[in-house]
Amino acid sequence: MKIKLIVAKAANNEIGKDNDLIWHLPADMRFFTETTKEHIVLMGRKNWDSIPPKYRPLSNRINVVITKNEDFEHNDCTVFHSIEKAIEFYKTNSDISKGKDLYIIGGGQIYDYCLTHNLLDEMFITFIDAYFEADTFFPEFDEEKWNKKLHFEHPVDEKNPYAFAVYHYTKK
Repeated sequence: MKIKLIVAKAANNEIGKDNDLIWHLPADMRFFTETTKEHIVLMGRKNWDSIPPKYRPLSNRINVVITKNEDFEHNDCTVFHSIEKAIEFYKTNSDISKGKDLYIIGGGQIYDYCLTHNLLDEMFITFIDAYFEADTFFPEFDEEKWNKKLHFEHPVDEKNPYAFAVYHYTKK
């Protein structure tokens, strides 16, 4: 099982505002869904709360929520109080995780923690060619430690108001 991060970020590393997405890019959302389906998605509790209830849990995925709140529980997700404990659980329970990867899907604190603690094997980063007002940002990281390869590009079209490119990073 690999630990992967997936994120969409704008030109100044913006990823969200008021606990919500700040753009509408159906093509990137489709990429996210297709990439993570049938896998494990790990997110912070605020990220979980930001998913509209009609889409929660994210379908065809094992939903994992990390929270410091010892009282938090929800029938539609598995709750852990540390990222390392969640990773260890799925790495040692191959009956649950066989053939699956674990995707870190946010938010900002979770991304920062995983990068700072060197927990990732791969990353998929969508770069959106625009600037937004935001209160949550993707952390800076040392790109020298990663191999970066263009996965695909998407131009502006009638449904996607911003051009974007998705890059796949693998550890050197």
